[in-house]
Amino acid sequence: MKLVMFDMDGTLIDTEALIAEHMARTFAEAGLTPPTPVQARRVIGLSLPKAMATLLGSDDANLAEKLAEDYRGHYRASLVAAEGREGLFPGARAALDLLRSRTDMLLGIATGKGLSGVHRLTQLHGIAGHFVTLQTPDHNPSKPHPGMMLRAMAETGAQKADTVIIGDTTFDMEMGKAAGTRTIGITWGYHNPDELRGAGADLLVETYDDLPAAIDRVLEN
Repeated sequence: MKLVMFDMDGTLIDTEALIAEHMARTFAEAGLTPPTPVQARRVIGLSLPKAMATLLGSDDANLAEKLAEDYRGHYRASLVAAEGREGLFPGARAALDLLRSRTDMLLGIATGKGLSGVHRLTQLHGIAGHFVTLQTPDHNPSKPHPGMMLRAMAETGAQKADTVIIGDTTFDMEMGKAAGTRTIGITWGYHNPDELRGAGADLLVETYDDLPAAIDRVLEN
């Protein structure tokens, strides 16, 4: 059985503007210099405390955790107003439907987003039933640690050679490589193609139409 793991932000869901907006607000309200949209974009995919620490350029874990909690509060409070700002990328739904229909394949999620957010968004878009394993920082170390991939394989019984992570950041590629799995980088997300190649992407795809064939290609090698 093949196991196909998806990142969420930047891969399935387009949340860049919303995340950058709340990152800036969180830092400003704490009396800190707000990160620019470009800086916020660079940390999407990490767990919130790790993202905050990276933006701070500090190892102050208490401050990073406080900022992460403040950010969560802002994000939750904005959900009604954010309607329409957490959309699936073009072609994502059709690709997920096609992959789910295959009898030789299981789908999962490995994301820096919290589990409650994963449940909310998968239900919002009607794709909750597509995924048999959900891996988040609630019960794993942050990417690029391989824990999410290792736990997903343990839960499903999939072997490393039959498992692939699909993501838009170097964190996804590094996580997959550390776990011994295959990696596919997508070019519509938040890190550029050269960075994805440098982080070990086995293949890059430019549209969701190309993804099913790319999965077959990397898992046949």
